[in-house]
Amino acid sequence: MRLNRRLAASTAALALAAAGLVLGTGTAHAASCSQSYLPLQDAACQPGALNSAVTQSTINSTICVSGYSSSIRPSTSYTNALKVQQIAEYGYSDTSTADYEEDHLIPLSLGGAPKSAQNLWPEPRYDVGGYAATDKDTVEYKLYKAVCAGTIKLAPAQNAIATDWTTALQAVGPS
Repeated sequence: MRLNRRLAASTAALALAAAGLVLGTGTAHAASCSQSYLPLQDAACQPGALNSAVTQSTINSTICVSGYSSSIRPSTSYTNALKVQQIAEYGYSDTSTADYEEDHLIPLSLGGAPKSAQNLWPEPRYDVGGYAATDKDTVEYKLYKAVCAGTIKLAPAQNAIATDWTTALQAVGPS
């Protein structure tokens, strides 16, 4: 009986692997996020997600309030677990979590959803195609400052960074 269970479990794991699936914490995930878009995320895996509490009419009581982002930032235990899962989904050969930032595609400072797996992805900290995580941080900050200064509307800033953060500043105006 015990041998049959092991054989069934092994057969199921082999079938999942053959289908390109990775068995995680009780669920199967497709190992299908592509690295070919780097330094961008795979938009099929992380298209971005918004925090419904943040709108153009609420920015002065949400994102433009000092300390807002840190007040809604998910715990590192949550983001680290998600990072491990997503590193596998992207098929990164470097699996050291220290080499990735579990990044909000649409940053919290622009009304991104704090805990959505559609808005979080393992962004390499190292240079990829001339860009690194710190470069995206600079873009995020410039967009945030422009939105809070009223020189750019929230929705176009969110769309620009979700579409292609490397061209977001050119797409909406500030440099």
